[in-house]
Amino acid sequence: MERLILGSMSVRDRFTTSANEMETLLTRRLFIGIGGIAPFAARQAHAADRVKFADLWSEGAEFSDRAKSLAGQTVEMRGYMAPPLKPEADFYVLTSTPMATCPFCDSEAVWPQDIVLVMLARPLRPQAYSRPLTVSGILDIGTQTDEKTGFVSRVRLWT
Repeated sequence: MERLILGSMSVRDRFTTSANEMETLLTRRLFIGIGGIAPFAARQAHAADRVKFADLWSEGAEFSDRAKSLAGQTVEMRGYMAPPLKPEADFYVLTSTPMATCPFCDSEAVWPQDIVLVMLARPLRPQAYSRPLTVSGILDIGTQTDEKTGFVSRVRLWT
């Protein structure tokens, strides 16, 4: 095969180098593009599973159809960590409004009606009671009494 020499590179070598540079450029652009889109795609997937406290209940103290349909599935909830009993615990109570006092610790304090017991895979240090947080876990509904603490809960999230 006859080569046309331009400078020190043949036309074939220049074409191959140019194609390799183009492939690298496309790969970089694709990687950056996917990296920019991925966080939004993840948010879209979780948006359907976001549950509000009001979504859990229907008339009276009955669970809503939505709560029943999401039971056993991973959901995301936003709320406030009620002040815990001890500095590091394997659970905490998520409330819809901030609570400055631990209802376990003060006989005058009353739990709100819409609370969720968050069962942790590993202990967590307490967060500021006024700081909203988002928690993701498997939704578990139905009345249960915790054997260790005696705490009765109707809704739990297992992280």
